[in-house]
Amino acid sequence: MTRSFTVKWWWITVINLVDVLLVLALLSDASWAAKGNSCCKQTNSGEIRPHSVSITEFGAVGDGSTLNTKAFQNAIFYLNSFADKGGAKLFVPAGQWLTGSFDLISHLTLWLDKDAVILGSTVSIHLPSLAEKLNSDDWPVVDPLPSYGRGRELPGGRHRSLIYGRNLTDVIITGNNGIIDGQGDIWWNWFWNGSLNYTRPHLVELMNSTGVVISNLTFLNSPFWTIHPVYCSQVTVQNVRILAPHDSPNTDGIDPDSSDNVCIEDCYISTGDDLIAIKSGWDEYGTTYGRPSTNITIRRLIGETQSAGIAIGSEMSGGVSQVYAESLQFSNSTTGISIKTSPGRGGYVRDIYISNVTLANVDIAIRFIGHYGEHPDEFYDPNDLPSIGRITIKNVIGENIKFAGLLEGIKGDNFLDICLSNITLHVTSDSPWNCSYIQGYSDLVYPKTCEPLKEIVSPEQYSECYNLSSHLWSSSNQNRGAWLRSW
Repeated sequence: MTRSFTVKWWWITVINLVDVLLVLALLSDASWAAKGNSCCKQTNSGEIRPHSVSITEFGAVGDGSTLNTKAFQNAIFYLNSFADKGGAKLFVPAGQWLTGSFDLISHLTLWLDKDAVILGSTVSIHLPSLAEKLNSDDWPVVDPLPSYGRGRELPGGRHRSLIYGRNLTDVIITGNNGIIDGQGDIWWNWFWNGSLNYTRPHLVELMNSTGVVISNLTFLNSPFWTIHPVYCSQVTVQNVRILAPHDSPNTDGIDPDSSDNVCIEDCYISTGDDLIAIKSGWDEYGTTYGRPSTNITIRRLIGETQSAGIAIGSEMSGGVSQVYAESLQFSNSTTGISIKTSPGRGGYVRDIYISNVTLANVDIAIRFIGHYGEHPDEFYDPNDLPSIGRITIKNVIGENIKFAGLLEGIKGDNFLDICLSNITLHVTSDSPWNCSYIQGYSDLVYPKTCEPLKEIVSPEQYSECYNLSSHLWSSSNQNRGAWLRSW
């Protein structure tokens, strides 16, 4: 009896020690979670600027056919004189305002009122030759991004986005659910016909800018990626809708690129490519430029696409880390969560945490692609291998899923510490998982994972399984309670 009592107290002491370790792990994770959420602070997109003008004061006509590029450019040139006097607001009233590309300035609010629509110019389609159409002043050609080395689609430059800015501070693009429509179908046709001379324009691109807010608007029919903050810090995208046909090429929703402290929340996106794609440069140009994407928070995202709900890469050569995504709903889509890379990319993807995901009618719930291909030129180094690790995906449910996971690493460059927890997927395939060149752990996953992930997560793996201990703490308490009751 005495020996039995001693054994029990010895086990209880061990359990208490485990509890202490779990609490320490939880505190460590909580500190990161707080940091990861720090970029999602309350923003004031309705901030009152001391100076305000309407686009109509500069001769703009909102009839959908009058070209207003000069009016937008002149209005912003005028407002630049107030940048050091508290900033200014450019008001776009109800109407259809056709325009080519225009630049923003610092300390500016671009406000689209209810029923205001900014339309990307299609005037160039009436020019006599295709070369003139593609080189119109409405869509000027600018230098390629240094972290890409060339246009993403073609060597050389790229068309400037419809709404563009660089080296800016304190920029707000917002309104009362106005619309920015890129009228991208002519660009999609040129892409399909192989008629492009330069890479297509984004709808909105901000470069080297800080303090960016984009909110309360609808974005339609981007010629290429829709919202592209590149080399930016402190970016918030809130309460926007982004729509494009599902067969429109490369119409990504929001693509943070070599940017940090990015918050994306409360958005609905339905496009022809990735809803959100986190990037950081392409092959040797990305590794040389060396600016990562980090501290990115995504929450309360709903959407559908012919590509992925959330993707990292494939252009990730500058590195991607500290991505925190939760409360995601993807339906009628090809892939739920995707990581794309390739030999020659270099860089890294690490410290990724994705939780609370609901999937319906999705072909592949989780997909890792180690051989995505697509290189900017022949100068990339195929031996420059990416480092992929510390990826945690938990609390996922799915209905009518074809494949639970197609997880393909790179031979000689395994993807490490892939941790899956509390995942339940109703899968139609007889082979729900297909895995190669990966290593990791799993806990409470149905259907059962592939062999490289079958090792159960235990306290010894807390440091490998990024930010996972909160779920394990709950599971441990339940298991421990049942174990104690058995004595």
